Formats: sequence, structure tokens, C-alpha cells
Amino acid sequence: MKKMLFHITMLLAIQLCFQSALAQMSIPTDTTYNIMRVYRQIKKEYPYAMPVKDSLPAGIKRYDNNIYLELEHPTFGTRQLHLDVFRPDHKKKLPAIVLIHGGGWRSGTKDMQVPMAQMLATKGYVAVPVEYQLSLEAQYPAAVHNIKESIRWIKANAERFHIDTTKIAISGCSAGGQLASLVGLTNGLSRFEMPETGRGVSSEVHAIVNFDGVIDFMAPSSLNLERKPDAADISWLGGSFESHPALWKEASPIFWADEKRIVPMLFFNSGFPRFHAGQDELLGMLKRWNVYHQVHEVDVKVHPFWLFHPWIDGCVNTIDAFLSAIFMTDHNR
Repeated sequence: MKKMLFHITMLLAIQLCFQSALAQMSIPTDTTYNIMRVYRQIKKEYPYAMPVKDSLPAGIKRYDNNIYLELEHPTFGTRQLHLDVFRPDHKKKLPAIVLIHGGGWRSGTKDMQVPMAQMLATKGYVAVPVEYQLSLEAQYPAAVHNIKESIRWIKANAERFHIDTTKIAISGCSAGGQLASLVGLTNGLSRFEMPETGRGVSSEVHAIVNFDGVIDFMAPSSLNLERKPDAADISWLGGSFESHPALWKEASPIFWADEKRIVPMLFFNSGFPRFHAGQDELLGMLKRWNVYHQVHEVDVKVHPFWLFHPWIDGCVNTIDAFLSAIFMTDHNR
């Protein structure tokens, strides 16, 4: 009897140790992409640039870290994904804009989109920065699935946040711009949804805003770049173009552009042409199909210009004018 109790005690101790070790396993993070690092890189050439800050404007309410999706990760166990909500402090129904951060699908956080979200909220939008799974945790297409689920959550909670679900835009910066474009250009395509998701609420969006996000991984200005084996796109897509050509094509937003599904698009371009790979071809489609679109050049050699004043100020005004035109609203007054 004593031996049995001893063995049971040992087994319980081992189980507790294993559970404790598992609980301590955290999702790997890459913090190399952050605003202060970029600021140190650019401040000599652009001494007037000032980092944007999280500073809640008067009259704006914030709802932080709402859980929009819970996943079971094979390594990290139960995984929750979060989003923030910023909106004017009244009950008028407003358009919403989803904000997707950049960082090479590997780094960055939703917090980097918070200042822009706050500025957009002052213009009369419900602005929603979204967390998604990065490549160290989950490769393509996990991030696409995540973002589409966040849109479903936003629509399912539209009454709580007084959102007009017929006026949902998605915005993204750099890798987030690629993701926003892919999510928006695949409206209604089940292959880009989580297999187990319900179909009661649509993940459709009605406008796309792309900050320096690649449109076509296979365009020469993207495909011909020299890459290390651990390059951001290779890591996210699970291999090089030579080993995974079909996947590189599938993840390229331009290949899903369709006259019947396409929505108005706004592009912001930095002074680095490689981030606009495929854009000219997509613009040709938008023109041919007579779909409303705009292109704004921010001609500075700063890729994440949206993280700094004075550039973000004009960008927010341009987004507001663009969305007001397509949604035909005067919501910010």
C-alpha cells in the first residue's frame, strides 16, 4: 500500500512539473521592429520627425484587449487573440476601420496602430487595432484566418459599439498592408476562412487602405530581391519561391482581384518602390473596372512613415476624406 501511494505521489508530482513547464512555455516573440528603433535610424536625416504616442484624445472611449478568438495551439496550448476598440463617446452608429500592424509577418504588435486608431476615432470612426499570429508562432495562412475572424467579431458586437456593419474598412501597414489587401480582395472566398468557423456573420469588408504593402510577391521588384534563408517572406510562407511557388502566388493579393468582388482602395507609398510590387498592375484593373481608388505618395526614405509626425497627420486626413467619399457620410461632425 505504501509503495502504491509513493508511486501515485510521484506520478502526480511529475504531472504537476510537466504542467508547470508547459504553462511557462511562451509564444516566441521578435521585438526588433519597434518605433524607437526606427526613430534612432531616421532622426539624423529627418530631425523634425516625432514618434506617435498612445494618448487618448478627449471624447474618445477605449476598450482594450477584447478577446476575439481562442485557439488551441499544438505547442503553446490555449491561445487568445485580442483587439482594441476606440470610438467617440456617443451612441451614433459609425463606420469602422480595422487596423493591421506591420513587422514582416514576424514582429510588431497591435499597440503600434493605437495612435492612428485614436486619431481616426476623433474623425468619427470606430477604430480597431487587431492582434494576429506572427510567423514564429504560425505561418501563412493563420494571420489571414485570424483577421477575418476579427471582422466577424466586430460585426457580431456591432450593437455594443454602435457600428454600421455596411461600412467596414480595413487598413494595414507594410506586412499589414499586404494582409489587409489579401483579406479585402478575398471577400466571400471560403478557402481563406478558418475551416471550423461559423458562416452566420460575414467577414466582408467594403474598403481597403494599404500603407506600403506588397500586392504581388511574384512581381519582379519583389521576386528579384536578394534574400537570406530566414527572410521575412520566406519564413512566413514556409519556404522560398522556388520551393513553394503556388503558395507565393496564393498569398499575393493581386491574384484574387475580381471585378465582381473588388472594393475601393487607397494606397500610401513611401520612397521605397519595392514595397509597391504589383501595385501598378492592380491600379490598371481598378481603372478598367471603374472602381474608386487613390494613390498618395509620401516621398521620404522612411518605410514606416505612419509611425511619425508629421506624416501620419496628413495620412489620417486622407483616409478620412477617402472613406467619407465612398461611404457618403459626414459622420465626424
